[in-house]
Amino acid sequence: MQTKTTASAAKQVAISCENLHFSYSFKSILQDVNLAIPHGAVVGLIGANGCGKSTLLRCLVGLHKPQQGQAQMFDTPVLEMDDTIRERLGFVAQSADLFPWLTVEKHIKMIGQAYPKWRERRAIELALRLRLPMGREVSQLSGGDQQKLAVVLALAHQPDLIILDEPVSSLDPMTRRDFMRSLFQDERPFFADSIDENDQHDSNAEYTPTILISSHLLSDLERVVSHVAFMRDGRIQLFEEWDVVLEFIRILPKSLFKLPKSLCIAENAEQLILDIRTLNNWTKTNPATGVDIDAIITAPSINGLDDLFIALNS
Repeated sequence: MQTKTTASAAKQVAISCENLHFSYSFKSILQDVNLAIPHGAVVGLIGANGCGKSTLLRCLVGLHKPQQGQAQMFDTPVLEMDDTIRERLGFVAQSADLFPWLTVEKHIKMIGQAYPKWRERRAIELALRLRLPMGREVSQLSGGDQQKLAVVLALAHQPDLIILDEPVSSLDPMTRRDFMRSLFQDERPFFADSIDENDQHDSNAEYTPTILISSHLLSDLERVVSHVAFMRDGRIQLFEEWDVVLEFIRILPKSLFKLPKSLCIAENAEQLILDIRTLNNWTKTNPATGVDIDAIITAPSINGLDDLFIALNS
């Protein structure tokens, strides 16, 4: 699966929100959230429990109505989506929304009736790859198997936009890793171009959906994402291409570097999180700061998402 956006794709936006505010029972959950996800991107949505990730995803797909701001999907306000737009979306909530009295197989057959482009053979193949018991009722499935089935049902119609809210939260560590690998890294991942060479719809070799995935499995995410979006306290702290983060973001000890807060993405008690690209303009207007710019630029890059997550949330 392609995990990097092309220059042309990056100019187009699959889903976005502007000035999004959402409150529940007088408690502010989202505060002035702005996000624009380009077509073909694979975005990891990262943040501590309770920071607003699930609420944001539900606003983006029209399940929550924000008090302020607006979300758009394929240039259409999500609260005004018609069936043609909804058919282009595959959404998996953190808690699987399934019918407990139906078997896995009957779910695949019934849900397929709602999608003109549904491919039953594709859905069955995905279910078998995940070792789902086709004849067992959902009420008899483990939480992990229910989540797997929800993913199968969301992907079988090859949607243009896939939103996954903690899709592996109910799986044990070994199964989680295998599941993430099968989603993105197998020879024929779930988002592969074709399972039926005689089917013109499935023969599209350039099927590259936009994917937004919320997960705490940061080491697995960083292998597949093209972009990362960090949330804290209902706000987006950082949204950037992952390659750019690796190249330009630095985590600096406060004991060695004295920089104004306005220059930093964030800070904690001991560290500053900085995009070194902002230094150029700052040094032009502040030539006599005494700050060792070369030492900042040559400071070690971040080791991975875990390091950046801890720094942003400490």
